[in-house]
Amino acid sequence: MHIDAPFELVLFGGLGDLALRKLMPALFLLHRDGRLPDGVIYAVTRRDIPRDAFVAKIESSIKSHVPSNYLEKEPVESFLEKVQCFTLDVNESKGYKALAKALSSDDINRLFYMATGSDLYTPICRGLHDADLIKSQSKIVLEKPIGHDLETAEVINQTVAEFFAEKQIYRIDHYLGKETVQNLMVLRFANSLFESQWNQHYIDHIQITISEQLGVEQRAEFYEHVGAMRDMFQNHLLQLLCITAMEPPAKLEPDAVRDEKVKVLKALKPITGEMINENVVRGQYDSGVADGKPVPRYRDEPGVHDKSLTETFIAAKVEIDNWRWAGVPFYLRTGKRLAERACEIVVQFKEIPHSIFPLQHKNTMANKLIFRLQPDEGVRLMLCEKRVGPGMNVRPMNLSLNPSNQRQTRVPEAYERLLYDALSGNATLFLRDDELIEAWRWVDPIIKFWQEQEQRPEPYTAGTWGPAAATLLLARDGRLWDENS
Repeated sequence: MHIDAPFELVLFGGLGDLALRKLMPALFLLHRDGRLPDGVIYAVTRRDIPRDAFVAKIESSIKSHVPSNYLEKEPVESFLEKVQCFTLDVNESKGYKALAKALSSDDINRLFYMATGSDLYTPICRGLHDADLIKSQSKIVLEKPIGHDLETAEVINQTVAEFFAEKQIYRIDHYLGKETVQNLMVLRFANSLFESQWNQHYIDHIQITISEQLGVEQRAEFYEHVGAMRDMFQNHLLQLLCITAMEPPAKLEPDAVRDEKVKVLKALKPITGEMINENVVRGQYDSGVADGKPVPRYRDEPGVHDKSLTETFIAAKVEIDNWRWAGVPFYLRTGKRLAERACEIVVQFKEIPHSIFPLQHKNTMANKLIFRLQPDEGVRLMLCEKRVGPGMNVRPMNLSLNPSNQRQTRVPEAYERLLYDALSGNATLFLRDDELIEAWRWVDPIIKFWQEQEQRPEPYTAGTWGPAAATLLLARDGRLWDENS
């Protein structure tokens, strides 16, 4: 796969939080490394902004989010020349007509990136279509969450499909662009050592955690209508679950990989009715301490309703009804204002059937394979070894495989990789329409149950690992969250 020159990238929400924090820095790094050919990046905004002020914003975002040793003067200046600001109201047709005049009349490699709320996808697609901007080589990237529930997700899917063929639609989940997630696939499918034991005979359980130290920050208005289930669980956590649990695809091709992920989603055991209270924990952070500083409770954050029922924490026990995973629980959790920022997949193997070493806790003795996605990517295999000295005392030890230690070259950021894949037409790491719908189909009954019950999420102190009920979720099964790795 390579990027055909020339290209045009039209970024809706071009001066929004996502564009400034992630997309512009990623595009700059692709440019710096010589992976972007000649082309133009149009940052589309609603408000008019002078060229000097626009360039200053983009330059500031790059310098704030790219390491200083990659900020040579020439690449920064030449990248800023590629970026143009374009003012457009997505609900008015005249803006699209003006955009059509700015873009090439040829059918070239053109990518429309929706760094906006999903409620704008329909008017934007319709505006692009009416201005005859969608060509055979055009592609569109949709950011999560796509829809608010199953019904709205289906409507968005159907509407976008009126204007773009499925092969032109790239539904992005940036966690799938992380080096360690792809390494998980390689370690599984290229090594008989792991794949032969990747089943219910050898694995006791699997934990997937995405934890954040930050609160809602400036996103309260967005978060109040979304919550942790829609913001993180329905997409990021379920996608990591699919990558971890999927069967080996017949080929390393987009549809072959996505076929296997859909099978996992279809095999998820539904959690409905009273099973929800037993298997799903919903929390909301109270005041506490983060980074040594006092922080307010969620309900006291600016822009949050003082009686808000929005969850900032989710933990769930999930089961997959198929031969490989029968009886193996998957424990998933995500939350804000937790003890540390981390994203980990912990595969805990079953303990040995009989230990000849006395007084060893089974949790210490069990082997673990740990995939850490953030803040520092890497893979660790926890084994047992003899402690140096007299006697036969056993201790855990780590075999580490850190991508930054293995290469002299820089490890690409997730958005950097996925932007390149989208521009070059590689859809392997993007969601297909049926993946999105199956994820919503599983999550929807849980969301509707909460709405009907109007239960307040369980409060937890900011700076801890969440509600006590999340600990009990595992404790009932004689297990603990892995929080010391």
